[in-house]
Amino acid sequence: MLDTHPACTDALKSRLEHVASLCDGSLRKAAEAWPPERPAPIWTENGSWYRQPEMWTDWTPGFFAGQMWILHDLLGGDAFWRERAEAHSRSLLPRRFDRDVHDLGFVFLSSYGRWLRFLDEGDPLRTHVIDTLVTAATVQSYRWNGGGEHKFIYSFNGPQSLFIDIMMNVRLLFWATKNGASDEVLDRAMEHSRSSAKFLVRSDGPSLGDEDGSVRHEAIFNTDPGRGEFRCLSTQQGYSPFTCWSRGLAWSLYGFAYAHKMTGDAEFLEVAKRCAKFYLANTPESGVPYWDYGAPKIPEEPLDSSAAAIAGCGLLVLSQLGVSEEERASYVDCATRIVTSLTQDEFLGPVQDGEEGLLLEGVYHRPKGWGVGGAVMWGDYFFLELVERFLRAEVEGPGL
Repeated sequence: MLDTHPACTDALKSRLEHVASLCDGSLRKAAEAWPPERPAPIWTENGSWYRQPEMWTDWTPGFFAGQMWILHDLLGGDAFWRERAEAHSRSLLPRRFDRDVHDLGFVFLSSYGRWLRFLDEGDPLRTHVIDTLVTAATVQSYRWNGGGEHKFIYSFNGPQSLFIDIMMNVRLLFWATKNGASDEVLDRAMEHSRSSAKFLVRSDGPSLGDEDGSVRHEAIFNTDPGRGEFRCLSTQQGYSPFTCWSRGLAWSLYGFAYAHKMTGDAEFLEVAKRCAKFYLANTPESGVPYWDYGAPKIPEEPLDSSAAAIAGCGLLVLSQLGVSEEERASYVDCATRIVTSLTQDEFLGPVQDGEEGLLLEGVYHRPKGWGVGGAVMWGDYFFLELVERFLRAEVEGPGL
């Protein structure tokens, strides 16, 4: 029998196994409706899975395959999910050369990265999967703004744009450099992380005027030849450039914790701890934040359950790193409150009539009104990862 996390009581274990069973039922229906040859859905509209006819950016399909890999694990090696997970992962293979997105980490860590965990050392397929991950990481690194003092992997908005989301995607680069990628890929991941820490994660000081650990979504830089200086803060999905978008905070917490885990860099650990401190101090007792900590109508503003699921995973990663016993206890306590809250019926789609997703009360893009209140594909994925982290004491693999 596999060991559970020390914080997973018998009652919580029973609840989490119930959630896995609920997801098994709901995801089977989604897998039938959205086969590998059909692009994966992104969020639910009126309870039904939906995909935009014209894509803003196609960053989420790996999470669909990823849920299938997690269920294959949690349900004792279920052959149905192994077959579906492989098929949905294979359909993503052409994306390894996609230079139009900054999210190849999301696409491949949740699909091919998960696949690798189930391949024995002698399996010839293992080389193909590793090569795919290393190729995707290398291609991701080509989105490089290295012309100025502050270097980074730029967002789909263009070379001037640094997104906090990319801290979760550079997990792929850090892993790949330990598995065959060039030193340049590692150098770019390190430089990107340092630039993100400097410009997107706030630290106490007289010139900043806001709370330690608060995170901004986007920084804009001058791209004129011979320039490269920081120009201003911005946001695409937050309330304003000067408020803390909760999913961005969660990306940062998890991303910097993983960066430290892979490199041992003390700065990355310190940044992750600052993000965690902000999360613990400013999130409701349930552990589930509103979509932006500065949204003006809290508590009438929408919650973002996907941010909570991501943060819960990040807190558990952080709790296993070089932190004090007091910090470790506070991180595990918060992650436990998050998973306890998210497994209540109010958040679970399968217990509601007409809901096809797993985790409700997610938010994709509040300013555009996309995916507000229903399920979102990454919310379901990171919720299952959080469930997995409590049901499996040791969760290892690319990006984990």
